[in-house]
Amino acid sequence: MTNRSLLTRSLQSVWHPCTQMKQHEIFPLIPIKKGEGVWLYDADGKQYLDAVSSWWVNLFGHNNPRIKAAIKQQLDTLEHVMLAGFTHEPVIELSEKLAKLTGLGHAFYASDGASATEIALKMSFHYWRNLHSGTPGKPNKTKFISLQNSYHGETLGALGVTDVAIFKDTYAPLLMQSAQMPSPDFRLAEADESAEDFALRCAAQLELYVAQHHAELAAFIIEPLVQCAAGMGLYHPVYLAKAREICTKYAVHLIADEIAVGFGRTGTMFACEQGNIQPDFICLSKGITGGYLPLSAVLTTDDIYQVFYDDSTLRGFLHSHSYTGNPLACSAALATLAIFESDNVLQKNLEKSADIIDKMQALTNLPIKHLRCQGMIFAFDVTTKNAQFSKQCYQAAMQQGLLLRPIGNTVYFMPPYTITEPEIDFMVKMTFDAIKATA
Repeated sequence: MTNRSLLTRSLQSVWHPCTQMKQHEIFPLIPIKKGEGVWLYDADGKQYLDAVSSWWVNLFGHNNPRIKAAIKQQLDTLEHVMLAGFTHEPVIELSEKLAKLTGLGHAFYASDGASATEIALKMSFHYWRNLHSGTPGKPNKTKFISLQNSYHGETLGALGVTDVAIFKDTYAPLLMQSAQMPSPDFRLAEADESAEDFALRCAAQLELYVAQHHAELAAFIIEPLVQCAAGMGLYHPVYLAKAREICTKYAVHLIADEIAVGFGRTGTMFACEQGNIQPDFICLSKGITGGYLPLSAVLTTDDIYQVFYDDSTLRGFLHSHSYTGNPLACSAALATLAIFESDNVLQKNLEKSADIIDKMQALTNLPIKHLRCQGMIFAFDVTTKNAQFSKQCYQAAMQQGLLLRPIGNTVYFMPPYTITEPEIDFMVKMTFDAIKATA
């Protein structure tokens, strides 16, 4: 089957995500037939280096033999069983491993990041409802806060704490209202202000708001260290420590949205580790299965879990999803965690990250600023008057065999951890050429 025939069939039958479909009259879809390592291959045999890990999910390369073998083995025994009233070994083992890694427990599963956000928000709200039900004069903690420029997903609850206009504004009449706190993204700092000082200033503003409104606040949801959809906005880990202190002081839950940044992306297994904090809830998805199957999880504290543990069904957490804890997805996640355990991934990533950021210095000859890195996330901002830069840069890179997906004028790399030195050289060189042609 050729690219052209697959393209025609897709346009006639598929509504693609995050897409104005009419634009595909000008920017054709790319029908992908197979993947291998960091490479994707289209129906005509052309290859593309997947520098964005297929929307940040693929950790150990396409067609990874260990993850694939785990899924095949699980397929021979149990493909799925509902998790209401039943359990199975893969979901138990995965929950135990995630608890050990995060310090939290009782994993609640769904299929995607936005669903994980919904679960954490509902759990937080329901916790306060259970805790204070029948208690006169206790606070009505029903509201949420997040960071400016935050992104937590596109279901209605998740959009309510998201602050990206292109996703949110259309649906504003449907959404719960939330307040956004000043973002500690260091690009917003004063010229003579360090990233740490700016983070502390933002934390002080956070405390002023929480001190005034804590009686009505259920939770503060935050993307630790990197606000990805904001154009890879990086900030100092001291903000995490201060946010934890503030939330504890004023009895507000702290929800860590590690959907994009978990599983080694920021240099540690979870970004919260760099602030030396434990959140009240942690949301996980994307890399959890190495990019193989949809899965997300929310873990929380034993204290929160116990507030739901009751004779009354209505005090239980009744959120449900048909494929919760799917055995195939759990087996992929277990294989992914096994690779971390056996291959010394985090240490190797530190070395690889240093090599990538060193080679990216060649890009400073272009009109760019804020060249930055956090673990295996790399980004810079392009100074250009080209209003179509994002689309044109994407197209120019694809013509060179490189999959980039700029966020506005921000170009970033979030490659699979298996990328090799020659592939890094190719990624940087083709990026240089694409920006030079479009900026």
